[in-house]
Amino acid sequence: MKPEFNFFQHWYPISPVEDLDPKQPTSVTLLGLRLVIWKPKSSQTFRVFLDQCPHRLAPLSEGRIDDKTGNLMCSYHGWQFDEQGICTHIPQTENPELVSKNKENLCTVALPVRQQQDLLWVWPDAKSNEQAASTPLPLSSQVDATKGFVWSSFVRDLEYDWQTLVENVADPSHVPFSHHGVQGDRSKARPIAFNIVQSTPNLIEATTVGPFHRTITFEPPCRLEYAFSFGDNSKQFGFVSYCIPVSPGKSRIVIQFARNFAKTLYHLKPRWWDHISDRNLVIDGDMVLLQQQEYFLQERKSTTSWKTAYQLPTSADRLVIEFRNWFDRYCHGQLPWSEVGINVPAILNINNDRQQMLDRYNQHTKHCRSCREALLVVQRLQAALLIYSVITVCVVALLPDGLQLQIGLPLIAIALLGLGAYAWLRFWLSPRFYFVDYIHAHR
Repeated sequence: MKPEFNFFQHWYPISPVEDLDPKQPTSVTLLGLRLVIWKPKSSQTFRVFLDQCPHRLAPLSEGRIDDKTGNLMCSYHGWQFDEQGICTHIPQTENPELVSKNKENLCTVALPVRQQQDLLWVWPDAKSNEQAASTPLPLSSQVDATKGFVWSSFVRDLEYDWQTLVENVADPSHVPFSHHGVQGDRSKARPIAFNIVQSTPNLIEATTVGPFHRTITFEPPCRLEYAFSFGDNSKQFGFVSYCIPVSPGKSRIVIQFARNFAKTLYHLKPRWWDHISDRNLVIDGDMVLLQQQEYFLQERKSTTSWKTAYQLPTSADRLVIEFRNWFDRYCHGQLPWSEVGINVPAILNINNDRQQMLDRYNQHTKHCRSCREALLVVQRLQAALLIYSVITVCVVALLPDGLQLQIGLPLIAIALLGLGAYAWLRFWLSPRFYFVDYIHAHR
């Protein structure tokens, strides 16, 4: 029986627009489909194609934006494609009319795209363009400057499956423990009373009782939003997470953190600092737990279901149960990997290498413009400080004896301070863009 829910006929935000480089193509994977993001010079918006040149299936993400035409050029044989995916130039053709007469056969697959709320959205089914045009984006009312909100974005690739990601985000009771000392305090953990307001094929909404009024909304397949309000409900904050299915055992999360107060702090705090000091730590704390949890659930599901593999006795588990029931009812408990030719083994291999599991650089830094640029500045500062210290020592050594105490001593003191700053950049700040081990027993 075919699942009622079609994962391919929905909008997905694959990246914050501010993190995309308009000067070169970017590769991304969605639902097992390799895609390429690029920006034509003549367009204000990015485009998304299947990452395959129709000539010999070379990856277009390894191509370039042609300086003269502004079109996407394949680096294998130089074929070019305009923003609609139509082939405009084949360097090897003997007959100039070959290209114009065979446009339909020579084009690449262009997917519907939109840019809204600072995100690039893509519709992964190229055969349902009309449906894409009439389907609204799963937007959040929290990401709206006209209502006084400010927000920041974060993206990271994850070493576990989409269903594990949704289940995790839908579970606020893990925060005091998994994120102790970062966003939670285990000594303040309390029961959470969930109220399921509605549960339909297209929307699950729940509320909780506590010091803040909290509404949690899951709009399949990707938007999972938390909205908080306190006082007279005039102060509001929350986050909108978009859970992106990448491939079996892989997912991506795109999050927007929004609030309508304390706006000055938002403008003063660099985005990259927020990422290395807070956002990545939250992901790290979950990653070391969820990858193994997913593995153990796969083992159990070969002989039983999640309903017996899990023990879910409290109200805090209500939303997890609601999501799992939705996934079983409308998706038969599986993602549509077979539709893109992916054979999924019964049990995916677990990655025990913590350096790879918590690889911040490949999972986040290289995707985030703010962190990429900050890391480049850090690397340049390290080089400058090291060179300055070496030159200073050499200069002081050449000074006459009478000047070494008067001029040389202050210079050496400044050089030592520079070496201290270098050590801080080299051994504390720089690693936070690459890898920081997360050991729960030490927190």
